[in-house]
Amino acid sequence: MQIGLPLFASRSLLAGLSCLILVSLSIAFLDRAVSSWSHQYLHTAIGFIWLTWIAEAPVPVAAVILLGAGCAIAGGWRPGRCGRILIAGGVATLVAVALKDQLKFAFGRTWPETWIHDNPSWIGNGVFGFEPFHGGPGWASFPSGHTTAIAAPMAILWQTLPRWRWLWAGMVGLVAIGLLGADYHWLSDIVAGAYLGAAVGFGVYALACPPETPTDQPSHSRTL
Repeated sequence: MQIGLPLFASRSLLAGLSCLILVSLSIAFLDRAVSSWSHQYLHTAIGFIWLTWIAEAPVPVAAVILLGAGCAIAGGWRPGRCGRILIAGGVATLVAVALKDQLKFAFGRTWPETWIHDNPSWIGNGVFGFEPFHGGPGWASFPSGHTTAIAAPMAILWQTLPRWRWLWAGMVGLVAIGLLGADYHWLSDIVAGAYLGAAVGFGVYALACPPETPTDQPSHSRTL
């Protein structure tokens, strides 16, 4: 279903405001409490770490899809709707990951835990805040890359297979649970990553997979 520009703009504005509100509330009232509770009761459980591994798959899968699609197109293949959906998923994933890397540098947020080179952290030494453009692995918590990487392809699937939306949302939810349980990320990092990945996924889908209309003519090229 196509929507007009005013409706698209209003929805985009509403999504942006909801993200800002949820992230702000989390930073102000929830992040430190959730991290402290997770560190005390949950983060040593290996099951939470396993859940975060779900988000390790989208990037290499996306790279393989795009490489294969590029070779196939060079050989004469012209993607149909299914092919465009696969390509959209790959593009959305890689674009979202590239964007989150730039945002991590721009926001310069410290981590809940100390992971590398004695990085400052909330659990380690009570550090909680943002140092924009600081750089370095110790200032790269916001937004969550794991959540971004899983939300982008799930947004594509959300659009293409609406009957299974509970599953696509559940995949993002499992990664979020893993990140919180392992105390890998602040709650607000996860919220921001989910919004970022979903925004990129929905945007790429709209560009790559426009709604089919009765006037669309079938191609005589090989399509999928």
